[in-house]
Amino acid sequence: MSQIDSPLLSMRGIVKSFPGVRALRGVDVELQGGEVLALLGENGAGKSTLIKVLAGAHRPDAGSIHLYGEETRFASPHDARRAGIAVIYQEFQLVPSLTAVENIFLGREPARAGFVRRREERRRAEALFARIGVGVDLDVPCRELTVAQQQVVEIARALALEARLVVMDEPSATLTPQEVERLFAIIRELRTKGIGIIYISHRLDEVFAIADRVMVMRDGEGIDCRPIGAIGRDELIRLMVGRRLEEEFPKRTVALGPPRLRVRGLTRGRKVRDVSFEVRRGEVVGLTGLVGAGRTETARAIFGADRLESGTVELDGRRLTIRSPRDAIAAGIALLTEDRKGQGLVLAQSVRENFALPNLERFSSWGFVHRRAEREALTHRVEALRIRLASSEQPVGNLSGGNQQKVVLAKWLERNCEVLLFDEPTRGIDVGAKVEIYHLINGLAAAGKAILLISSELPEVLGMSDRILVMHEGRLTGEITDVPNATQEDILRLAVG
Repeated sequence: MSQIDSPLLSMRGIVKSFPGVRALRGVDVELQGGEVLALLGENGAGKSTLIKVLAGAHRPDAGSIHLYGEETRFASPHDARRAGIAVIYQEFQLVPSLTAVENIFLGREPARAGFVRRREERRRAEALFARIGVGVDLDVPCRELTVAQQQVVEIARALALEARLVVMDEPSATLTPQEVERLFAIIRELRTKGIGIIYISHRLDEVFAIADRVMVMRDGEGIDCRPIGAIGRDELIRLMVGRRLEEEFPKRTVALGPPRLRVRGLTRGRKVRDVSFEVRRGEVVGLTGLVGAGRTETARAIFGADRLESGTVELDGRRLTIRSPRDAIAAGIALLTEDRKGQGLVLAQSVRENFALPNLERFSSWGFVHRRAEREALTHRVEALRIRLASSEQPVGNLSGGNQQKVVLAKWLERNCEVLLFDEPTRGIDVGAKVEIYHLINGLAAAGKAILLISSELPEVLGMSDRILVMHEGRLTGEITDVPNATQEDILRLAVG
């Protein structure tokens, strides 16, 4: 048979249901060797469930999977990996206490006479990171790495498997344009070796740059599948969200007031070095830079999550004493962390419990929680943010990534903080949900809040910011005030120091 007659992967009529939810409704997927298939859809469309079926994490209720022309069934993820399928999940699968090297070769350690060959492991890991083009400390536990660095470790682990089929679920979510280009170079290299790639991303520019075909899912069904040259951006968005979006970055006009947040000389080792800036009333200030530039560390320092060596934080002209996040919250500062699962939510607890955590004093008196007030406030936020959930009592870990992010937003909106530090607020979120969050940010600015928007997605920074601050190796290296006339190249010149 020719390659066209016998695809690398063929999934037919895949059905998968969970209690109260039919996640997949007879989905068909086909992938040729050496092809990049972009898989798109809103959060909750069924993409993650489909990939987990392919990876052996879920067993389909109906349908068939053919790999290399032969029907196969995976009883576990181990079976899928042995068959040559590697998956880079949006939510990391790393062991936090192990180093990058140990995670990459976990279960496949090179050994001789029963002893692990550590030098060979390290040499191969260094080669993998050199190939990706991003440096990672090989001697610290992965829990001490940034989210972006953990993402790179995931990519390296998938490359180390030498798989025939690689699934990438939002692999560039925390990467800058230069790093994305390096990732694309890796993907193109994999294609030349006949490896098939399923690429899931909410960044449409990437899809048009790297994909051969695009498949759109909505409500558990495959809506359409076309060659990338046969569909335009607007049509693709319409297929994904079921409606037209007038603007990806909605415009706003807000009269800026006096400074609300002012930081001076923030210093914490080499990660935050003498950082000073201010954010005015009604202003959205973008903070960007390459991976490891110190953006997240700056936000954590302001919020009291990391102890400062020196520096001051002021709110509305009043100097604050912030020794912990509790102090920051009490002062009116909120941080939406880039790692919503690890730091923004308690996954095993319900949506209601997560919503109430920073707001218990509002919903309680004399040691008793007023459940009715709590439920009413949550219902209001769920409706306003259009959060999809079966019940407020369901574990928040069961929601899609976009809906989890909205729950994080809901709890801070209820707290009515005056300064909001948004760290990668749209990471892993579909284009429709992104626009909803952008409207929300605009509304907060119009209400006089001060907003620091940290993002690796430069179109987002350019589209949403009044001013842009750029960091490199822990320092602020430049400020862009004429944002409407700025370009991504302008930002990158400052980002490389």
